[in-house]
Amino acid sequence: MANAKRNRLRSLVIVAIVLLLLAGLGAGFNFVYERGLKREGLCERAQRAASEGRNEDALALAREALASEPGIHQEIRELADADVAQRLGLEHPSPEGWFFPDTYNFSHGTSDLRILRRAHELMKSHLAAQWEKRAQNLPLASPYEALILASIIEKETGKPDERRLIASVFVNRLRAGMRLQTDPTVIYGLGEAFDGNLRKADLLADTAWNTYTRQGLPPTPIAMPGLASLAAALGPADSDALYFVAKGDGSHQFSRSLGEHDRAVTKYQKSGRR
Repeated sequence: MANAKRNRLRSLVIVAIVLLLLAGLGAGFNFVYERGLKREGLCERAQRAASEGRNEDALALAREALASEPGIHQEIRELADADVAQRLGLEHPSPEGWFFPDTYNFSHGTSDLRILRRAHELMKSHLAAQWEKRAQNLPLASPYEALILASIIEKETGKPDERRLIASVFVNRLRAGMRLQTDPTVIYGLGEAFDGNLRKADLLADTAWNTYTRQGLPPTPIAMPGLASLAAALGPADSDALYFVAKGDGSHQFSRSLGEHDRAVTKYQKSGRR
């Protein structure tokens, strides 16, 4: 009886899609989705990329992670990324942002495609639920735009009490016709060229995701947002703030005018770019 139980336990494959903290949590998992990273990846690789501030190729990391697990049935190994997206029924050409970060358990022999589909369906479900109870008069034309904004919020702050304030800044700027001017979108657009040091020249280098050079939201999400960021994007704080700057302790100083913001930059980032 004991041997039978051990055999059943050995036959289970646990694929974890978890939040990794920059402090280095997540070791021991074979496959991860990291909330706020460019999507999924192997633990060690994702942690190294996060610590170095680098981007990693999105779907490639998911496929590498899935392919490395011997208990997972391989369906997508020989498929092109576009074919994988089509198999999943993705409504947009980029799969970025469409997989919900959570923990999923699967039995031995589960297919890689089924794992991705489950994460995708859960993201669609959460997004639809938040969209249904969204605040009125938001400058967001669709759930997909909400997903894009939520991904930016996810990258801008890890502090739960700041997410709705961060959201309000971006919503206020969209309403005012101001550029979002958010660094994580620039970093995303730089891709592998980003070396962990964001320079003023990078802010001026136009890409489709550079919100310093282009109006409105970027064309795709830049990360996988968690539920809190989805809720913040669709239920921002009641605030007239238009700017924020990092204070160096993980929090931000919010300002209503450029003059206030410039003083905050001088105070908290004496060598600030703006």
